Amino acid sequence: MTSLTASHAADLVAALLFILSLAGLSQHRTSRSGVVYGIAGMALALVATIVMAAQSITAGAVALIVLAMALGAAIGLWRARRVEMTQMPELIAVLHSFVGLAAVLVGWNSYLEVEAHGAAQNRIGADLLGIHHAEVFIGIFIGAVTFTGSIVAFLKLSARIKSRPLMLPGKNALNIGALVAFVALTVWFTVSPNLPLMIAVTVLALALGWHLVASIGGGDMPVVVSMLNSYSGWAAAAAGFLLDNNLLIVTGALVGSSGAYLSYIMCKAMNRSFLSVIAGGFGIDAPSGRDEEHGEYREVRAAEAAETLAEARSVIITPGYGMAVAQAQHPVAELTRQLRERGVEVRFGVHPVAGRLPGHMNVLLAEAKVPYDIVLEMDEINDDFADTSVVLVIGANDTVNPAATEDPGSPIAGMPVLRVWEAEHVIVFKRSMASGYAGVQNPLFFRENSSMLFGDAKQSVEEILHALGAHDHHKPTPGTRQATTAGR
Repeated sequence: MTSLTASHAADLVAALLFILSLAGLSQHRTSRSGVVYGIAGMALALVATIVMAAQSITAGAVALIVLAMALGAAIGLWRARRVEMTQMPELIAVLHSFVGLAAVLVGWNSYLEVEAHGAAQNRIGADLLGIHHAEVFIGIFIGAVTFTGSIVAFLKLSARIKSRPLMLPGKNALNIGALVAFVALTVWFTVSPNLPLMIAVTVLALALGWHLVASIGGGDMPVVVSMLNSYSGWAAAAAGFLLDNNLLIVTGALVGSSGAYLSYIMCKAMNRSFLSVIAGGFGIDAPSGRDEEHGEYREVRAAEAAETLAEARSVIITPGYGMAVAQAQHPVAELTRQLRERGVEVRFGVHPVAGRLPGHMNVLLAEAKVPYDIVLEMDEINDDFADTSVVLVIGANDTVNPAATEDPGSPIAGMPVLRVWEAEHVIVFKRSMASGYAGVQNPLFFRENSSMLFGDAKQSVEEILHALGAHDHHKPTPGTRQATTAGR
């Protein structure tokens, strides 16, 4: 077996492992094996790439590649150990930006090597130069859009800039104009490649990527993260064409298509237009920014909440990003266990975009050992709220906002939400009355069947657990009650 044949075989096995990884990551029970498949596929791909590269480059260059890999692995392990689960969305956004930047650098390198110096034109062939020119231009465009778009997503998710959408005059016209300019520049570059056009498309794409994501509000950022994941995949595929690397093309296509499909599913869940996501912005006006109150709210203490839960027949817990920030998943899991031991039916209702990353809440609950079978998606549980005794809204806001269904003028109008207000009692865990990440006030807080439990979510749940224990301690047992009656 020649080294080239072995390399192709390794690429095929790695591609199959990546497909198995995606399949495994689609379910909770198989997610660990999915991660293992992905790691194994990437390790195999890296080894095969180094072995093939060693046959055409110097030993010093191979050493530099190995050094770069070791440095990147060390940084990756360091960040993975330090990052909190609540910081995963912004970490992923940063990683997407690296992929985009790599695609831009690969495109520029290919231009300088082929078009500027002509060193590799014989390898490409004169009949394929036009296609190569288009690959370079398109790869740089996708990579640059991904790079700046991911940077803006990181800044919004980490609260370094405001999450409200940027509403420049004629923003849709600006986006369409940029795309039209890109098509015209691509045709021009394919016919007559030159350095000024390379600079122009890079600047244009960097500006477009920034504007696309800046124009999207915080409430829609989970979709943006998913879409940027798709962009990074297509950027990797474009780099694969330029590097003549079949595995990179396949891997990029897998990431790009799966990210796009996930974005489509999330858009359906949020009643948003998939094409509008790609175009940047969802065609809605920016929220006014006023935390308008819709009446008076009722505040409840942990002891009162515990008493309500102790008397409940059924409980649904709807978690949000606030639960992740407070790291309250473990006390919530313990509360679930204790209530179930009392005979209370406890389930979780998870919105498709709960948190700031698809599947964020599911991972947190799995980490806390919450049984998979009681964690239900919105469509599976939404019709059950009307027959539920108590709903605990822990750190959620926009995903339980009735304005989405009742106020046509709301920025989140039409977005499917968890209908928690249909339950008998609703207890909302929140630090204050401030609006949610989308900047929209929630009229749920002022409903007659709603109560606000202010404070840190983790501490509040722990206080409820303590109050439940005290409630059991002071509750007379049947034997004690009979003995007292007999004594009388």
